[in-house]
Amino acid sequence: MAFQPIVDIESGAVFAYEALVRGADGQSAGEVLASVDADMIYKFDQTCRVKAIELAGRLFPPDDATKLSINFMPNAVYEPDACIRASLTAAHRVGFDPQRLMFEFTEDERMREVAHVRRIIEAYRARGFTTAIDDFGAGYAGLGLLADLRPDMLKLDMALIRGIDESAARRTIVAGVLGIADAIGVRCIAEGIETAAELRTLKEIGIRLCQGYLLARPAIETLPVV
Repeated sequence: MAFQPIVDIESGAVFAYEALVRGADGQSAGEVLASVDADMIYKFDQTCRVKAIELAGRLFPPDDATKLSINFMPNAVYEPDACIRASLTAAHRVGFDPQRLMFEFTEDERMREVAHVRRIIEAYRARGFTTAIDDFGAGYAGLGLLADLRPDMLKLDMALIRGIDESAARRTIVAGVLGIADAIGVRCIAEGIETAAELRTLKEIGIRLCQGYLLARPAIETLPVV
């Protein structure tokens, strides 16, 4: 696993570290997932989250509220209670506060059962976990999904962020999404930030939580310096 911070650019504090799957030779998450057989996705998903929690127990400051953000594939989560038990067992084993867990969900394909994903979110929220839609504004993660699922957080896809300082259309769209999210009690995270101009523009729009290479690149089994 690699870790990349999500930074509160107002306070300068790290809000969360996202755990990212990497291959033994540095392969990307996409490359790794492409090699996993369909009938092993669920077991792979569980193994990754347990690994991330174990590393967080060793690496994270023990006495602050920094969250661990874990990606999961909703179509691979067959039974949320079983996933919760695995997460809680790992957290308790390494002394990591489960309230610091955040789960990001995304799919390359349309979610087969939105009602099932809604049950997952409700189950996670009942245990105090934070939930987020990843890659919002790309693929199938759009306004309909936001209305159906109402997560705690919304991660704006880098396709909306790239070159936002030079694009009135992107600025208008991001400001509009931020307004909608604020109105329904959802916080926004901008991901994929690579330039200071993008960061300044996002700050002017009102985005507070940011992630991207400009702030820190992912680091394998260590917490990178912002």
